[in-house]
Amino acid sequence: MKEGRKDQNNSGAPSNFAPNKMQDYGALYKGRVVHRRLRPKTHFLSYRVFSLLVDLDRLDAMDRDLKFFSRNKFNLFSFYDKDFGTGAPNNIADYMRGSLANEGIVADGVIKLLCYPRMLGYAFNPLSVYYCHNRQGALVAIVYEVSSTFGERHSYLIRVEDDAPVLRQRAAKRLHVSPFMEMAADYHFRLNRPSSKLTLLIRQTDKGGPILHASFTGQREAVSDGALMRAFFAYPLMTVKIIAGIHWEAVKLILKGMRLRSGPKAPACAFSDGCEESPDEQARILAEKKASLA
Repeated sequence: MKEGRKDQNNSGAPSNFAPNKMQDYGALYKGRVVHRRLRPKTHFLSYRVFSLLVDLDRLDAMDRDLKFFSRNKFNLFSFYDKDFGTGAPNNIADYMRGSLANEGIVADGVIKLLCYPRMLGYAFNPLSVYYCHNRQGALVAIVYEVSSTFGERHSYLIRVEDDAPVLRQRAAKRLHVSPFMEMAADYHFRLNRPSSKLTLLIRQTDKGGPILHASFTGQREAVSDGALMRAFFAYPLMTVKIIAGIHWEAVKLILKGMRLRSGPKAPACAFSDGCEESPDEQARILAEKKASLA
């Protein structure tokens, strides 16, 4: 059993966001990830997973109150700040608020992160989603943080302009993720505001139309030691299986005749929004567009 300790929240969030009730920490969303590749070879996969939706300003309170969860320390479940953002061991809420401020977005309210926690010290997050609010409680931006198995990361920052219950957003692909996909493509996101059910849909398209449909749908369960223990046994070694599954599906695509493609390095800037390409980057993008039209 862990010893209790005081919160160490240095995020600068308003004092009315101080942790109080367990249900305020966030939630587990238990469900299924589905990928459907449409061309040039069809491929389908479906895995049972769960994701953690956590208030970044209440991570220390979770660490304090939960036996099976720790922040920046080994436990059955853990959250390491260095697993996100730039990879530095800094407060991730501070980093995200500062990055948004650099783009002219004030996110001085709750920031919730949808991700896979470490299980027994390991996690790989292909996609982490930040729901960023202002002090008045309005959702002002979504950040889609994409990580590749090549050790690179890039975030797609998209502003939220209305209060629609379902958000539809788009971003041009900037990070080489799959060795089976060209870079000249767009992502189309559709997601709801987290409630009893969470749905995230991603459609990848190119000049020929849809290439890939990916989705996660999960049902909410409040975070507690009991919920964490149930998830541990219901999804044994899930985070290891995610990275193993990525490589196993790659083997199956190769056996189907898919050709491996090399890709460019990650953009120099961490966020797509407001990112200006260097001359070399501009030349690369132009060359890829010309090649895709050939």
